[in-house]
Amino acid sequence: MNPGTEIAAGGADGFEGSRSEFDSIVGWLDSPDTAGLDHGVLEEQLRTRSRELLRRLFQDHLDLRAAREVRLDGVTNAVEVVHSRVETGHHRYLSTLVGKVTVTRLAYRHPRHRNLCPADAVLNLPPGLHSHGLERLTAIEASRGSYDETAAAIVRSTGVRIGKRQLEDLAVNAAVDFNSFYATRPTPAGDPGDVIVITADGKGVVMRPDALRPATATAAANTGHKLGGRLSKGEKRNRKRMAEVGSVYDLTPVARTPNDIMNTTSNDDNGDDPVPKQSPKAKGKWVTASITSDTATLIARIFDEAERRDPNHTRRTIGLVDGNNHQIDRLTKEATNRGIDLPILIDFVHVLEYLWDATWSFHNEGDPAAETWVRTKALDILNGKARIVAAAIRRKATANKLTATQRKGADKAATYLTNKAPYLDYPTALANGWPIATGIIEGACRHLVADRLDITGARWGLQGAEAILQLRALRTNGHLDEYWAHHTTQEHHRNHHTRYHNTDLTTAA
Repeated sequence: MNPGTEIAAGGADGFEGSRSEFDSIVGWLDSPDTAGLDHGVLEEQLRTRSRELLRRLFQDHLDLRAAREVRLDGVTNAVEVVHSRVETGHHRYLSTLVGKVTVTRLAYRHPRHRNLCPADAVLNLPPGLHSHGLERLTAIEASRGSYDETAAAIVRSTGVRIGKRQLEDLAVNAAVDFNSFYATRPTPAGDPGDVIVITADGKGVVMRPDALRPATATAAANTGHKLGGRLSKGEKRNRKRMAEVGSVYDLTPVARTPNDIMNTTSNDDNGDDPVPKQSPKAKGKWVTASITSDTATLIARIFDEAERRDPNHTRRTIGLVDGNNHQIDRLTKEATNRGIDLPILIDFVHVLEYLWDATWSFHNEGDPAAETWVRTKALDILNGKARIVAAAIRRKATANKLTATQRKGADKAATYLTNKAPYLDYPTALANGWPIATGIIEGACRHLVADRLDITGARWGLQGAEAILQLRALRTNGHLDEYWAHHTTQEHHRNHHTRYHNTDLTTAA
């Protein structure tokens, strides 16, 4: 593009409107009417009046840019068609953090082709009404609470009213570059002696019928409930879709013993109150979540993150799960495909829950011996005797001549310990200082999914739920500012740069 003539600026300096508004505020503050007002009234009035002052400053600046916009000889679009006809006075509205403004600019035209407005590209204007600032504010507020609460928060801080459907669209667009951001973001390398922990879990989300997976939708359509007002025992509503959650973090190993875990030894000189040994602490925690991706896809992403931290596989990587067979299979397969030796451990807290189910087959509710039994068996499992414990539980149930109902918890625990024994190598884990609990991923499931998507009355569509999960993950990771710079750059490329051919858009400024 070759610069041509420049449109002369009108007015003295273009900011007469802003100065007039400022003078109006000063005059109000200087008037007798304000002499008796308390500070709260003054504060609120200034907040409202200053918003209009900022809006006028914004508008005056845009008008000045319009007056100074350089007229070009022509602009070439992406298919190499030159737009040589120039029209003045084309304008569009932009709703901003300080109110609605009008953007006036030159339009370059060619028959049967969309107008080109290089000034829009310089301003990086969105295709819709709402500014990137409002979109960012929506992303923050919508990831915190309901869309009704989001709308109210935006009105309080900006005075701008946005409809619920528009808020959801803004949130969806705000998260559109989530995957590309993490695919390209460099990750600092951890300490050589640290291990990398990868973990995954899932949490059901109530969806609108059109957003259910096919199998769930079919089950919902074919389920006839016995009662009209409530579910009968064993019935399901079949209205949830699983949100997959994953996490990667670094950890400095801290070697421990089974007694440290069960708190059965004392570090106190008097031998009274046991003092547990400090457990290894997570650092550099990264979380992700998706309701549109399946388990295999999400697990591939957490492996990608692990490899960004350790591209040459020089550090030990371990997997932590709650015992879900599909997750174990996917972790194993992904590790094999990437040439990673991945020890997988099952959360010890889950094992304890099975032991507590089993103890009631042998003890009455409230019997202190029940707790002693669980502690003894847990120590045996931590010492690598899971199969022995399973066999002992079955023998005891048989020796006590328990009925099928009475021994149900015992048999369930014994089967679990037998089947999961390959993933209960706690002696190796404790000696090497690895974690044996999945509190990180369970906390992520509560925070990312339950605390927002499981609020009363919420029914989600796929795009909306996915966007909120991603925005909450960005905020949890502390990456929102970095992401927003990436997002606005991508927005410029999508909305403007791709419409031009070999064009230096800055020449229109």
